[in-house]
Amino acid sequence: MEIKLDSVYAPSEDIVARSIEDELIIVPLVAGIGDLEDELYTLNETGKAIWDRLDGKKTLREVRDDLLAEFEAPAGEIEKDLIGLVEELVRRRILVAVG
Repeated sequence: MEIKLDSVYAPSEDIVARSIEDELIIVPLVAGIGDLEDELYTLNETGKAIWDRLDGKKTLREVRDDLLAEFEAPAGEIEKDLIGLVEELVRRRILVAVG
């Protein structure tokens, strides 16, 4: 599946996410979400910054622009990290495409 900047994503209804210190812990509510070996999925501070913006309303382009305004990193690096994380979370069925 190709992730496009004009797409919109939101957390799956089959997970619960909780912030603990600087990490985000994602807990699957049904079998087959995330890794079979790993019941929990964690995101670091950068992953959490991306996750917090995936609200089902903003396009990935808008999320990227928000991140560019907040973090001092090259645009290409931020976009690569954003697309990479979204690809992984969609593959694990933690994120779903909206609309």
